Amino acid sequence: MIYLGLLTGAYGTLIGIGGGVILVPALLFLYPGSTPETLTAVSLAIVFLNSLSGTIAYSRQRRIDYRSGFLFAMATVPGTIIGAWAIHFLRRDLFSLIFGIMLILLSLLLQLKPREKTVTASLLHKGKARTIVDASGETFVYSYNLPLGIALSFGVGFVAGLLGIGGGVILVPMMIYLLFFPTHIATATSHFALTFSALTGSLTHAVAGTYTHSWQVLPYLAIGVIPGAQFGAWLSRKLQGIVIIRFLALALAFMGVRLLVLAF
Repeated sequence: MIYLGLLTGAYGTLIGIGGGVILVPALLFLYPGSTPETLTAVSLAIVFLNSLSGTIAYSRQRRIDYRSGFLFAMATVPGTIIGAWAIHFLRRDLFSLIFGIMLILLSLLLQLKPREKTVTASLLHKGKARTIVDASGETFVYSYNLPLGIALSFGVGFVAGLLGIGGGVILVPMMIYLLFFPTHIATATSHFALTFSALTGSLTHAVAGTYTHSWQVLPYLAIGVIPGAQFGAWLSRKLQGIVIIRFLALALAFMGVRLLVLAF
């Protein structure tokens, strides 16, 4: 469990997705008799600790766009609620099939075209340019459409609520390729936004009493995930954006295949 926590923290923080894409399949394999609610509750609690630890590390690096991350996080909340409600009216297997195929195609696109778009001077002129200078002195300048970002974040929340997955696996490529965030800023900001959604989900399961029979495994995963997140944030500083995008593409492909398996 400690090694699993280390892997979840390092990989999840590196690409800004929280690590649920690794943790949930691993727990399904190790504890096949557990209920989906229990596995989801454990995953959310560890994703929260991972996001919190990673956010602290990224804040030291000064790579978090706090304003954008907070607005995106707040936009996902109503989307998540509606998505969780809509599951009662939609065929989840069909949606999982369609969305799984979309994630695999998105993964292939990131592999074939991993370069992030550069922001042109005209785009900076039209929008309000944002500038972040990190702790090492590297400057990131970008601009994005805020209403579009909020609308897309609502959609991310809807899909997350409908499928019971973390939104970071969708939020990060959205920020890089549709909102023109630099890769390192996108992963750090996504990790910050995940703290809100993961905390909300964890508290919901705590009130419902889901952790009553699953708390024993949490300390061991936590022992691994907290330093793992610190290592993932440190590793992010050593890697180019294109490498991080390829790791993200791998996570997207893994999640897509998992959804296809669940659909069948």
